[in-house]
Amino acid sequence: MIGQDPLDLCGQVAFVTGAGQGAGRCIALALARHNAGGVAINDFVVDRAEAVAAEVRALGVPAIAAPGDVGDRASVAAAMSMAQAALGPFTLLVNNAGNAGPAVQIGRTSAFWEDDPAEWDKFFRTNLYGVLNCCHVAIPTMVREGRGRIVAIVSDAGRIGEAKLAAYSAAKAGAAGFIRAIAREVGRYGITANAISLSSLGPQLEGTAMEAYLASERTKAQLSRYIIRRHGKGEDVANMALFLCSDAAAWITGQTYPVNGGYSLAQ
Repeated sequence: MIGQDPLDLCGQVAFVTGAGQGAGRCIALALARHNAGGVAINDFVVDRAEAVAAEVRALGVPAIAAPGDVGDRASVAAAMSMAQAALGPFTLLVNNAGNAGPAVQIGRTSAFWEDDPAEWDKFFRTNLYGVLNCCHVAIPTMVREGRGRIVAIVSDAGRIGEAKLAAYSAAKAGAAGFIRAIAREVGRYGITANAISLSSLGPQLEGTAMEAYLASERTKAQLSRYIIRRHGKGEDVANMALFLCSDAAAWITGQTYPVNGGYSLAQ
């Protein structure tokens, strides 16, 4: 039928982690625009989650803020239970929460052998255990429903390695490996699992601040490493997440897709 949306989500309910800002917010809005039946907005900061949930509802799609720390399984279970009570069983899970935890930017650390081992946990807690916790709680519902889509946002740091980000690279690589393993376990139940590997997304700046950032020699040097000479946008991530959540990707599972402007190339 001419005009039919190949990315129509057919009323499925989604749970998106780290969705109070940035790429997570863009993912939640993209799912809403393509006929999600409801979207649960997870974020560590309640006000951010509430604000994005209001944006989704303004599109005519039911939404609820589902705050919680993905690094804590009990917190995940409580957030998902509340979301399902309000929106119904969800069959779309996008594991977007990342960075170095709820209040810390990853930055670059010292050489790995000079790191304080106590610093490693903040990377693994959100980027690896967060994905494990969310999948552990969400998959039984998908199995009962007989369908599901799992998407994890990982990083090129996990694909190719980044100096002075060794623990972060390991956590993201672990999440991608977990997605490949879980894809083999859940495929028989009509569930797919895939990962999206990012490089740097641009900062959320406006006006003269953005102009100054783009004009800096440091930024120019960074962008010279990209085939497409710009940082990523949240919408770039959202478009791939939407595709992987849709029936257009029904026969795709266990894969990691670089969405990175050509920062690194897949084999």
